[in-house]
Amino acid sequence: MTLCFATNNNHKLQEVQALLGNEFTLLTLSDIGCTADIPETRDTIADNSSQKAEYIWEHYGINCFSDDTGLEVDALNGEPGVLSARYAGPQRSAADNMALLISRLQNSDNRKARFKTVITLVIDGIFHQFEGIVDGQIILNQRGDQGFGYDPIFVPDGHEQTFAEMSMEEKGKLSHRGRALEKLNAFLKNLAV
Repeated sequence: MTLCFATNNNHKLQEVQALLGNEFTLLTLSDIGCTADIPETRDTIADNSSQKAEYIWEHYGINCFSDDTGLEVDALNGEPGVLSARYAGPQRSAADNMALLISRLQNSDNRKARFKTVITLVIDGIFHQFEGIVDGQIILNQRGDQGFGYDPIFVPDGHEQTFAEMSMEEKGKLSHRGRALEKLNAFLKNLAV
């Protein structure tokens, strides 16, 4: 089955392709000729995910899925949440975002956080959503050079390594995106039966 994954982020594409396996051919936005900056203007992670999939379906008529992920930090009342990619500004800099988050947590003992991913799948115009959550802690010193985004400062519960210190395979087995993709994968396999 061929699906468009609404991204041009190669890190995300590799992670998702590894988790879904070779049964699915994934096309990126550039593969389908989409050069638009797809809007992400809604107030929740689930709604932003849906907005991106809706855009691809309406403009390109191709079966697709999109994801939106946010980091929710308890001490910051759920920030950065839906604004995770743009937390420190429109430049979408992971380094700037982590620096801002760390500065806001300097005086807090509560570093509990969770990553949440919501995947929206559109098959023949019908929408389905799948959620994955992983709880953990924010650390104040970056560790590791794998992954992307906030991975160097997020340690999942029950582990000592940050996501950025784990291999793609290790991270995929317990990550928020991995959990949402497991649900997506199971759904797609049932469709194929």
